[in-house]
Order: sequence, then structure tokens, then C-alpha cells
Amino acid sequence: MSKQIDFLAIGDIVTDAFIKLQDAEVNCDLKTDRCKICMSFGEKIPYEDVYEVRAVGNSANASVSAHRLGLESSLLTNIGDDRNGKDCLETLKEQGVSTKLIKKHKGKKTNYHYVLWYGAERTILVKHTEFDYQLDAKLPVPKWVYLSSLANNSLPYQMQIADFLDKHPETKLAFQPGTFQIKLGAEKLTRLFRRTEIFFCNKEEAQKICNIKEDDIKKLLLSMHTKGPKVVVITDGPNGAYAYDGVKTLFVPMYPDQKPPISRTGAGDAFASTVTSALILGKSLSEALLWGPINSMSVVQEIGAQKGLLSREKIEEILRSAPQAYVAKEI
Repeated sequence: MSKQIDFLAIGDIVTDAFIKLQDAEVNCDLKTDRCKICMSFGEKIPYEDVYEVRAVGNSANASVSAHRLGLESSLLTNIGDDRNGKDCLETLKEQGVSTKLIKKHKGKKTNYHYVLWYGAERTILVKHTEFDYQLDAKLPVPKWVYLSSLANNSLPYQMQIADFLDKHPETKLAFQPGTFQIKLGAEKLTRLFRRTEIFFCNKEEAQKICNIKEDDIKKLLLSMHTKGPKVVVITDGPNGAYAYDGVKTLFVPMYPDQKPPISRTGAGDAFASTVTSALILGKSLSEALLWGPINSMSVVQEIGAQKGLLSREKIEEILRSAPQAYVAKEI
């Protein structure tokens, strides 16, 4: 008899091609952090190198993270019948993630994105293949579902997921919306928001979802909480992360970088999936929030979103020698 799935990640999978730029510049608006990467138009632009990273994407990254932390992890996603899809499958198997629920679509292309990498930051050129999303009627019942990025045509599929969760109230939902889910808005995804055990987004995404220009994190947390999630977590880059459970607000600082980051791709996925995994492993919210930034710190030291993901033992080791100021505190 097969073991129950602890962590079922649902969302699109992709290959990221990291194009390391050398001839570019970044321009930012005065007194804001809104920046644009600029290159000469109509010219040949030299690049330093290119790296292909297979089987990534928010949910794929999360499934690998959960496996590294010792959970029975599976990924429900869609691929094409191309070489890229085959390579993604093999990569996931090598990472220890169950691929039994992955669906292959004849004549479709597996997602392939281009990452313009300059310094430690990146701009991603995204194109999601619009698969015929369908939830299997015999889907195994996991302890947790981790839902993230899906294509623009996925609303009916997400309602199928909501139906599945309604039938299985024992299954908890972690929700980290991707670009198209944020564009859909909370109203269209009300059933999922109200079913969410823990919700993750960054400050800018929270402003979009709540349709407000509010900078006060506490007010953003409250606004998001009214949409249904039991626990809301909002990250604010180097300023740390905040969580609200309807009673108290917690703050955890960013874990100090051990050395200058190579690439920040996957830091958010590492944080959200690690916090969720820690909760599944029986940690309190305060404890789980301390695990997330450590994995994010490690991920940004490598190219791609998965190479730097840590084991439970390594996270606990780092925690034992963490700076005295590294605590989750109520604010």
C-alpha cells in the first residue's frame, strides 16, 4: 500500500533558460524601487553565458523543497510530448518527487521561459502553454495541497480543485498565487481563498490582490485576511516577512546572506514551501517562519530555484547558530 502524500503541489512546470547579461543597465524611478532593465535597441547584445534549469516553476520548486525536508512529495502538473517535457520528468525523478500524477499532452509544448539575469536580479519572459486542465476523479487525498502558478485558462480547473477540497475537508490548502491567478483576482477565486489554511504573497502582490495602494503591512495583512485565508503571510524583500492569523501579527527578519547572492530566482518559492513544510512537520507558525528565510538565503547562492534547497537537518543546524536577533516576534 502506497504512503499518503504529505505535500501535493499543483501548478505549471517550466524550464528556465538563464541568460547572463553583461551589457545592460538598470534605471529606477526616483524615490521608488520600480526599476527597468535597459539594453541598446536594434543592436547585437553580447551575453556572458546561458544555463538551462529543468523542472522548475513555483509548484515544482515547492515539491522539491518538501521532499528535501523529508515529506512524501508529489507534483500534479502538465507537460507536452516534447523533449523538454521528458527532461523535466527525469529531473523530478532524480530529485525524489513523485511524477505519477503528471499528465502528458500530445502536440503541446512544455513551458519554456527566458530569464534575463543581470547582477543578482532577474526579469523573466513568460509564456504559459494553455493545457486542457482536468482534475482526475481518482486523485489521491493528500494531507496538504500546495497550489501555485497556472495559465490564464485555468479558472475552471481551479474550481475543480475547490470541489475536491470541499469533498475532503481534512486536506489543508497552502496558496501561493502566480501571475495569472493574481490577475484573475480574489473575487473569482473566492472559494479557494476561503478554503486556504495559509496564504503567501509579496507586498506588491498583496496591493494588487486587495486593489489598494496601502504601504502599511498590518493593514495589508488584515485586508487579505478578510478574503478568507486563516493565516496570511506577506514578504517584503530585505525588510523581512509578516504573518497574521486573525489574532496576532508576527514578524521575522530576512536571514543574513552568508555571501553576496548569485541569483534571487526561487527565493519566494523556497520561503513559502519551507514554511508550509515546517507546519506539516508539526512546527508552530513562529517556528515555521524561522525556517523559511534560511532556505531562501541558501537558494540565492546558486543558479536556479532548487540547487540550494536544504534538508531539515541543515536548516536545524543553521538555526542553532543563528544570530541572536533572528527571532519571530509579535508586533
